[in-house]
Amino acid sequence: MLTYQDCMELSDLTEDEIDAIARHERLPEMAALEMGSYLVHTQEGIPMIKRIILEDIEEARRHGHPDRALKLKLVLKHFVKTHPKNQAEA
Repeated sequence: MLTYQDCMELSDLTEDEIDAIARHERLPEMAALEMGSYLVHTQEGIPMIKRIILEDIEEARRHGHPDRALKLKLVLKHFVKTHPKNQAEA
């Protein structure tokens, strides 16, 4: 039986990236992990995840949460660094 940690490692996403997807899509963590794992392995998915994180940053700013916005900027920086394919399209 696979644990959540096993699934996360197979997804090629970090816990923070999965959390960003979960918050944006209003999904439980496991559903966000499944969605993110699918997206990160498709041509259109990487720009979509980048857009999700960017929208989360903007929402944090709008709601007066600069610490959350800063954390998400670091999440975005790591995501772009570790998933360079399709970077120009994102």
